[in-house]
Amino acid sequence: MRLMNWAVTRDDGESQREITMRKVNMIWGGIVCLALLLGSCTGDKDGSSTTPQRQIEERTSSPEAVTTMVLKPTEFSYDVASNGKIGAGQYVDLRFASGGEVIDSIMVMNGQRVAKGQILATLNRFRLENAVGTAHNALERTRLDLADALIGQGYDPEKPTEIPDEVMRLARLRSGVAQSEVQLREAERALAEATLRAPFDGTVANLFQKEGNQPDGAQPLCRVISSAGMEVVFPILESELPLIKVGDAVEVMPYSSDRTHSGRIKSINPIVDNDGMVKVCATVSGGVGLYDGMNVRVIVKRQIEETLVIPKSAVVLRSGGRKVVFTHENGHAVWNYVTTSLENMDEYIITEGLKPGQEVIITGNINLAHESPVQVIDN
Repeated sequence: MRLMNWAVTRDDGESQREITMRKVNMIWGGIVCLALLLGSCTGDKDGSSTTPQRQIEERTSSPEAVTTMVLKPTEFSYDVASNGKIGAGQYVDLRFASGGEVIDSIMVMNGQRVAKGQILATLNRFRLENAVGTAHNALERTRLDLADALIGQGYDPEKPTEIPDEVMRLARLRSGVAQSEVQLREAERALAEATLRAPFDGTVANLFQKEGNQPDGAQPLCRVISSAGMEVVFPILESELPLIKVGDAVEVMPYSSDRTHSGRIKSINPIVDNDGMVKVCATVSGGVGLYDGMNVRVIVKRQIEETLVIPKSAVVLRSGGRKVVFTHENGHAVWNYVTTSLENMDEYIITEGLKPGQEVIITGNINLAHESPVQVIDN
């Protein structure tokens, strides 16, 4: 019985020793693995392996490629954009002055270009020509009566300079010569007005009446729009009024095409409407492709001289929306807070933060920090 108890006790002791040895081996194995792992992360002594910290330092120390410009006072083009409507700079609505006659012929059509003096349309001239002939005959009869009256008073009708002015005036009235001359002029004018002519070089518009019909007295026969130039009327905000003046250049771009027309401000209406807008009128040169009533986009080009101007690419926005411009000094980027005023599509005016002569970084500045190393490349 004692022998059996001893055997059991012996077996339990051996099992505990085996478990302890296994734990020791596991601990030593973990230590060895950890040592190997640390060795692989640290690398060998000659620096053949690169740590993450060393990679960051290498990237930071490599210079950033940038382009620069030397800041100096220059001309700044300020743009004021608006929408406007094209109108004819000069036009005339033409109508027949004589009534009662039908339209005999129409020689033009809408959109046709005409020259000054060119015949556009005519009325039937038969009765008008007869009226002129009748007035001529009446004048000849009254001239015979005038000659008889002067001879009866002892004057020679062939020598009017020898006849007193008062005697000649009374003789003309009694004979009816003065009235006949007025009637002849009226008949000749009516005949001349039966032909419509272009008052200047231009384009025919609003021609809707037909031959063989009497002209509609309520509306003109057609409109002739001068080809000398068009005008554009557009509104601007009253806050922008100090930025423009008469004579400033404008660019006019129809929405129906990509063509750009140039012009200049002609007048500024000195009244602000209920919406806080001011009407501006500008002449447009080279009106080919522009039509009366066409909607266009207008950009006023105001030139401001001797001011510090930088490209928009040179300005970087930092925290809080503050504008920063980097300058190049001794191979490093220098951080400068700046204040801007006017801007256009491509540039800012600098009012504070920079001085003439500084070398401004205009590209490659997105990831720069203060005193970052930079390398200037050809612009």
